[in-house]
Parts: sequence; C-alpha cells; structure tokens
Amino acid sequence: MSIAHDAPTALAQNWCALSSLHERIASRIERRLQAEHELSVREFSLLNVLSRQDEGKGGHLQMRQVADALVLSQSATTRLVTRLEDRGLLARTICADDRRGIYTNVTEEGAALLRAATPTNDAALREALDEARRDPELKPLVDALEATDMASSGIG
Repeated sequence: MSIAHDAPTALAQNWCALSSLHERIASRIERRLQAEHELSVREFSLLNVLSRQDEGKGGHLQMRQVADALVLSQSATTRLVTRLEDRGLLARTICADDRRGIYTNVTEEGAALLRAATPTNDAALREALDEARRDPELKPLVDALEATDMASSGIG
C-alpha cells in the first residue's frame, strides 16, 4: 500500500478545518451566552428560529421544521422546547384550524432575552472569526464565510 492512499485528502483536511472553525465559534459563543444570559447556543438558536417564523409565508413552523433548522432530532428539539417553556421563554398553543397542531411561540420574556443576547452572540462570533483569521488553515474559511455574508446582504 502506498503512502498516498494513507494521506488525508484535501477534502478531508478542509472538512477538519471547517469542523475546527465551527467548534471554536460555538465554544466562544456558548461561553459568552452562558455567562451573560444563562442561555446555551441551542437555546439562543431556538429562540431565533421561532422569533422569525412569522416572517415567512408559512407562518408557524412544524416541530420537524424547527428540528431541521437546529440540526437536532425531533425528540431533542421537543426537550429543548420544553426546557424553554418551563423558563417562560416559549409558549405552546393549539392551532385554531387543526386541533391536532401545536404552535410554539416566543413569549415577551423570550423575545426580550433574545434581543439582549443577540449583540452578545454577534460580538462572540466576530471575536471568534477574528481569532480564526490568524490561523493560516482557517483564514480561507473565514474569508469565504464573510464573502458569503457580504453577498447576501448586498455589500460588495
């Protein structure tokens, strides 16, 4: 067997770099959100996804759609929703059109916490990206992420 077959492919190396970047970012954001708002990254993401559900054409999201947006199983999403509901940050209501349907909405307390935590999330993200940019292996990924952000916001 030749050494070339044992060496990681460029794709595998890039995947490892992307995974490392993700972990660095998530870890930084997690520490800041926990310290300043007693909120996990997953909890912040759930509040964020649910707060934007009325902006789309579909109105309320089904739990499967929420799970997909959070990249969690439906059971893990349900446990997360229950935790935030127990804290008064979310409320479930029965759909008026289909009594089998249950909507999950962000409460005023949840919306206030999301508004307070968003600048913390954004600052931690910026700090993590600035730090990652100094790593030659991660810099191209940071540049690509920021180029995508600028293109989607109409800048550049």
